[in-house]
Amino acid sequence: MAIQQRIDDITNKFNQFDDWEDRYRELIKFGKTLPEMSENLKIEDNKVKGCQSQVWLHPTFNDGVIKFAGDSDAAIVKGIVGVLLYVYSESTPMEILSTKPTFIDDIGLRQHLSMSRANGLNSMLKKISIYAMAFQAKANM
Repeated sequence: MAIQQRIDDITNKFNQFDDWEDRYRELIKFGKTLPEMSENLKIEDNKVKGCQSQVWLHPTFNDGVIKFAGDSDAAIVKGIVGVLLYVYSESTPMEILSTKPTFIDDIGLRQHLSMSRANGLNSMLKKISIYAMAFQAKANM
């Protein structure tokens, strides 16, 4: 599935709910769908700085595509990780770099997060972009 299709899927899923309680439940469901992240990947190098909760992101790069593993120790934050990985995992570095995270605002997520969670979200997006830049540079060598 292409990255834009995944964004459309996320947008449709969240926009079917009028109530933010229902959207939070959907967000938590996304966190529960994350595959179990191996404990040996929960290391300092994979930790996302700037998050109030503990968050880990680990990329692998094969056949020109980045796959992410991720986890958090907080349910809502783990849901945010789940949404981001649903959209960005299985994409090329260039797809990630050229896809602005406007879907975050389109589903109203950013405006319903506390300041600390919004900062954490920005830190996760930044880390995903840094990984994509590094893998893009590696691919161009």
